[in-house]
Amino acid sequence: MREDTSLFWPLPGKKLANLGRMLMLLPLAAFVSACQSDVLHPAGDIAVQQRDLIYISTALMLLIIVPVMLLVVVFAWRYRHSNEEATYEPDFDHSTALELVIWSAPLLIIICLGALTWAATHLLDPYRPLARLAPGKPVAANVKPLEVQVVALDWKWLFIYPEQGIATVNEFAAPIDRPIRFRISASSVMNSFYIPALAGQIYAMPGMETKLHAVFNRPGEFTGLSANYSGWGFSNMRFAAKSLDDAGFAKWVAQAKAAGGTLDRDAYLKLEKPSQRDPVRRFASTDPALFDAVVNLCVEPGKMCMSDMMMIDAKGGLGMAGLYNVRELAYDKYAARGTAGTSRYVAAICTTPTPVARPAPPKPAAAQPARQPSRIARQGEPSQPLS
Repeated sequence: MREDTSLFWPLPGKKLANLGRMLMLLPLAAFVSACQSDVLHPAGDIAVQQRDLIYISTALMLLIIVPVMLLVVVFAWRYRHSNEEATYEPDFDHSTALELVIWSAPLLIIICLGALTWAATHLLDPYRPLARLAPGKPVAANVKPLEVQVVALDWKWLFIYPEQGIATVNEFAAPIDRPIRFRISASSVMNSFYIPALAGQIYAMPGMETKLHAVFNRPGEFTGLSANYSGWGFSNMRFAAKSLDDAGFAKWVAQAKAAGGTLDRDAYLKLEKPSQRDPVRRFASTDPALFDAVVNLCVEPGKMCMSDMMMIDAKGGLGMAGLYNVRELAYDKYAARGTAGTSRYVAAICTTPTPVARPAPPKPAAAQPARQPSRIARQGEPSQPLS
């Protein structure tokens, strides 16, 4: 009886050869696709410096990897069983020169990578104001950064422009060669804000604020995304990131103002509810205190802000009178902040609106940050300085 081997090798002959050719083309296809990526061809100075770190780190590691791979082939060929001319030393167990090479070369690579990482960590600190717009182009002292307030929602991105008084959903735009100062938070779960063409990723967390400084250097339309799994609609949590000239940015702002609509607290609470594949939306005006209320988890009317709670706690608390100062949620928010149907929150003692204090924009950083690490005050959790 003839044994059927088709189950073990179903692609004999010509099909197997074609499969081999396809597998050989996979590395080339991956290389070509990587050449068109925003990571290797960024549009901002911060992302360019991060790309250079990838190149330098890869080159330093290849100084060890390439010789080792070559020596594996050389040793296998030189000391093969059929080569009777090779030196046979079964009692060999130590060589001082060989030990020096084996240990010193990796040690030098680690020292170089460590020094590079230390310098870049301070130079590319996302909390640090920009010292330059591009190589040889420092930030002028009178240049005001463009402030953009970012809120990671389920599952969409909200951008608030306090200077322009507008807001957008799933669309971000900025002028070329103007520093951008992002203030980033989230409505429910932890997320990660990432525009590969602009800068590295940084976390967005509820009840906290993280910062990111970056700049666009050339026009284009790029893609921003969520780099941290955040639930059901995570895969579609993307947005358009537009780099425009001054005239184009002014036109974009005018289009947003012409769209109509106001992003007040009631509109935000509706927008905050989980949804997927949301189209681009624009709001002609916004509540100036909305972002601070999002960070302090007090967008709901009458809810006490975390900053007020901390101030009361710092002054000794409310004592027994505060035990019953609670109020039920107006609706079930699908556990948007870890809540349930019977959850309660602390109600505000005084609901009189207070004016929002706008901090002065940070001054440009020094040109040599690696020698003097940044000591900028941080809010929230540590961010990821490098991508």
